[in-house]
Amino acid sequence: MRRKTVDIITLGCSKNLVDSEHLMRQLEDVGFAVTHDAEAPKGQIAVINTCGFIGDAKQESIDMILEFAQAKEEGDLEKLYVMGCLSERYLKELAVEIPQVDKFYGKFNWKELLHDLGKTYREELHIERTLTTPKHFAYLKISEGCDRKCSYCAIPIITGRHVSRPMEEILDEVKYLVARGVKEFQVIAQELTYYGVDLYKKQMLPELIEQIATVPGVEWIRLHYAYPAHFPTELFRVMREHDNVCKYMDIALQHISDNILQRMRRHVTKAETYGLIERFRKEVPGIHLRTTLMVGHPGETEADFEELKDFVREIRFDRMGAFAYSEEEGTYAAAQYEDTIPQEVKQARLDELMSIQQTISGELSAAKVGRKMKVIIDRLEGDYYIGRTEFDSPEVDPEVLIERGESKLNIGNFYQVEIVNSDDFDLYGRII
Repeated sequence: MRRKTVDIITLGCSKNLVDSEHLMRQLEDVGFAVTHDAEAPKGQIAVINTCGFIGDAKQESIDMILEFAQAKEEGDLEKLYVMGCLSERYLKELAVEIPQVDKFYGKFNWKELLHDLGKTYREELHIERTLTTPKHFAYLKISEGCDRKCSYCAIPIITGRHVSRPMEEILDEVKYLVARGVKEFQVIAQELTYYGVDLYKKQMLPELIEQIATVPGVEWIRLHYAYPAHFPTELFRVMREHDNVCKYMDIALQHISDNILQRMRRHVTKAETYGLIERFRKEVPGIHLRTTLMVGHPGETEADFEELKDFVREIRFDRMGAFAYSEEEGTYAAAQYEDTIPQEVKQARLDELMSIQQTISGELSAAKVGRKMKVIIDRLEGDYYIGRTEFDSPEVDPEVLIERGESKLNIGNFYQVEIVNSDDFDLYGRII
């Protein structure tokens, strides 16, 4: 059995996870048993799907490859394959540095892995996946690549130009997943708002989301990774008119200072950013905004950072993440700017920004006490059922904890819940 078992390890973002799920389906179809992110790998074959976004992610991927390379040297593993973003970017260098790996694949040629295992990729299964998430939700990738050229970002170098999936294919995948019990879709892309420009010569995200919303069985649709410049405002109407389109938007703003936005090559101004947020909140009442911000980009002064802090205090984002600038070779920033801000200053700014957000998050959570909210149950953990509202995406957002009590709740079902308490991030509820 060990020779017919493949262990797949996925690092990085949910877009990588979707690729792993497609590979798993193909491997299972040709007779392999497959595990995913197993605590104790069970097979003689391992596949590591790597991330190459920033320094920490790259190091995590390299450490994982080395760990499995050692297992192979010690005879605990027969074949080791590596795919994904890190492999796409540093394929030749990695092959020289880590010869224990049998083959490195890039981001898009992982289908060759089946051939190298003596099997054939089955095109008729191209929309099918073996879900690694709980069966009631799935990630739905609508495009690859990115045409934006933000100064700090290596993603376009790794993934290439933006390529939209045909709308019919996406809808077929949604119907396939609904038939297998999926109720909730996290719509993902490197950049959602560009969807359709290459295929249909215009932004088609609003039309796509409206089409998905009409598929029977789709209960929640949540949107991730939008870009603020030239935002397709028709999406506001779609969010208002369709109850199953969550009042939630994940839109990475990165900064607010015009100085830094220009240096980042974001093609948006401070005034335009404020205007977009105001329009979101006016046209989609109750919307929860998630954003990501960056500190320490080359040229960020103390005044720029103070402006960013004021922005966070004023806007009061419902969800916010932040990270410190990391110089990535090949990017515009690496070529044009000197990374002169000390790491300890970057970390101090990051800690201060997140501390401000923690206070805001606690206040916003407390304001929900007493509200009745629709909650989907993800899992049972100890004495609590763990669920989420429409304003919470898996893995990254707050959760709703419901005491186990006497009533048994079904994983993947929706319940009406009264919020009875809160802390800085999570909510506590009881079934109504």
